[in-house]
Amino acid sequence: MRKSVVAIVGRPNVGKSTIFNRLVGERISIVEDVPGVTRDRIYAQAEWLTQEFNVIDTGGIEVGDEPLLVQMRHQAEVAIDEADVIIFLTDGREGITGADEEVTKLLYKSNKPIVLGVNKIDNPEMRENIYEYYSLGFGEPFPISGSHGLGLGDLLDEVVKHFPEKNNEEINEDTVYFSLIGRPNVGKSSLVNSIVNEERVIVSEIEGTTREATDTHLQKDNQDFVIIDTAGMRKRGKVYETTEKYSVLRALKAIERSDVVLVLIDAETGIIEQDKKIAGYAHDAGRSIVIVVNKWDTIKSSEKAMKEFETKIRNQFQFLDYAPIVFLSAKTKKRLHTLIPSIKIASENHAKRVPTNVLNDVIMDALAMNPTPTLKGKRLKVLYATQVAVKPPSFVVFVNDPELMHFSYRRFLENKIRDAFGFVGTPIKIFARQRQ
Repeated sequence: MRKSVVAIVGRPNVGKSTIFNRLVGERISIVEDVPGVTRDRIYAQAEWLTQEFNVIDTGGIEVGDEPLLVQMRHQAEVAIDEADVIIFLTDGREGITGADEEVTKLLYKSNKPIVLGVNKIDNPEMRENIYEYYSLGFGEPFPISGSHGLGLGDLLDEVVKHFPEKNNEEINEDTVYFSLIGRPNVGKSSLVNSIVNEERVIVSEIEGTTREATDTHLQKDNQDFVIIDTAGMRKRGKVYETTEKYSVLRALKAIERSDVVLVLIDAETGIIEQDKKIAGYAHDAGRSIVIVVNKWDTIKSSEKAMKEFETKIRNQFQFLDYAPIVFLSAKTKKRLHTLIPSIKIASENHAKRVPTNVLNDVIMDALAMNPTPTLKGKRLKVLYATQVAVKPPSFVVFVNDPELMHFSYRRFLENKIRDAFGFVGTPIKIFARQRQ
C-alpha cells in the first residue's frame, strides 16, 4: 500500500527546508538564509495522527531563465505532479510577491489539493499579516512559524484531510510482487520487456494502485508474479530527463508495494553514488533485494571479469551483503534465465519463519563461541530469542539490559542466524528487549 505524498513548494527563501525538517523530525535539508540553497528535491517519511506519508522538499520556484532557476522550477513541477497534497508556503513578513503569484498560476493548473501556509508568523501580533493571502484563492491560510514550530499541527490536520482513500486491493499471498529501480537509462524498461516476452510466460495487464501506472502479471514455473510499473518517467519529455533524481519518488512508490526489489546497475558506466542512494531506499524499507548488473553483453565477459565486478559491488554496497548478484543483458537476453530463480529465493527468504527452539539453539551456540561483551563492568546476558515478524524477518532478543547490546554484537548474532538459516536476499532485523 503506497503512502500519500506531500510536496512543499514555494518561491525561494520562504522556509521550506525548515518546515520539512520539522515534519520529518531530522535536520536533513540544508537550511541557510540564502535564496536557492536547496537545489534538489529531498525525500523523507513523516507521520501525523498515525498516518505515515512521504514528504518532498523542493527547490524554490522563481521566475527567470538562468539554468539553475530553470532546473529548480522543473523539479518543483515534477514534485507537484507526483504529490497527492501540496503545501504552498509563503513568507508572512514580506507579503505576496510577484514570484508567489507565479507559483499560484502553476498550482492552479495542477488540480491538486492545496494547503496554504504563511510562514514566519512568530508571534500573535503578526497574525494580521495573513489576511491578504485569501486573495490567492486557496482558502484559509494557516499562520505558522517553522523556526518555532508554531501552527504546524493545524496545518497538518488540514493536509491529512486531503489524503486519498486507501485502496484495499486484494493481494494473493502466493503472488510475488517485484519492481525494478535504478537511475535513468540503466535498462529497466528493456528488462521488463525481456522478462515478459520470454517463452512459456503468461502475460496480462492489470491495474495497479499507483496512479497512472499499469502492473504486469506473469506466470512462470508455476509461480505468479506481478511486475510493479516504475516506467513512465518520460511522459513530460525533458522535464523528467533533466536530472537523475527524478526517478526517486517513482521508485519509493514501487518499493512500498514490492516483495522483491531489483536494483539495476549499468555494466558500462559502472557504479555511481546515485545507485547506492536508490538501493538504500529499498534496504531501509526492509524489502528483499536482488542486484542486477545489466548490459553485460557490452563487457568482455569472463569469470574473472564477473568476479572483479562483483568485488566492486560488495565494496560499494556493504549494506547489501545479503543480496544476490545477477549478471545479464536485457537486450540479448544473455543469462536472463538466472533472474527469476533469484527473485523466488529472495521472496521465500523474505517470508521465512524459523522455529523458536531451533533459533535459540543457534543463539546459544553463538554465545558459547563468542561470549557477550561487558560495558562499565556489567555483562550483557542474552536470555532467549523469538521471531516476531516476516517481510522482513524480525527477531526480538530478550536481554538483561538493551543498552549493553553493542552494534557489533548484534551484527555477530545476525551473521550466525544467516549462517544457520540462509536468508539470502533479505535484510533481517534484530531488536534487543529487556525481559519484563
